[in-house]
Amino acid sequence: MSAKPSGYSLLQIRLHWVVAALVILQLIFGEGIVESFDARLESGASGYSLQAVLHIAAGVLIGLLALWRLSLRLRRGVPDEGAGPLGLAAKLAHWSFYAILIVAPTLGLIAWFGGSETAGDLHGWVKPVLIVLVGLHVLAALWHQFVLKDGLLLRMKRPG
Repeated sequence: MSAKPSGYSLLQIRLHWVVAALVILQLIFGEGIVESFDARLESGASGYSLQAVLHIAAGVLIGLLALWRLSLRLRRGVPDEGAGPLGLAAKLAHWSFYAILIVAPTLGLIAWFGGSETAGDLHGWVKPVLIVLVGLHVLAALWHQFVLKDGLLLRMKRPG
């Protein structure tokens, strides 16, 4: 790959915000599927409440969009994440997001369609990890915006 781009493409930016919105909705409204999943395991009931169907559909969409974002990242590249400990932290955070946003929906699908309580438990453990990761991501963006004042946040607002 040649030189790193100075910013993200319009497609990368839009995918970022769509995935962010879907993840927030999943974190807020996703708990309802637990009852449906438990009923499905215990009684063999279908468990297809509206909330369960929406959670599954949003999860699949998040996984697919994360794969698309990853392919764009690998083909187009991303702006430099910096050097030293903070640059390493940024790289680890970004790759952790990709891993979680692909693995979590996969575990959810295995749990739901495979009836795997273990996969369901692992899927459930993702929520607190994702909340911490999102929190750190937002704090880092705000730190760049208001403390460092380096314009980093603009990279997610307009293509470069």
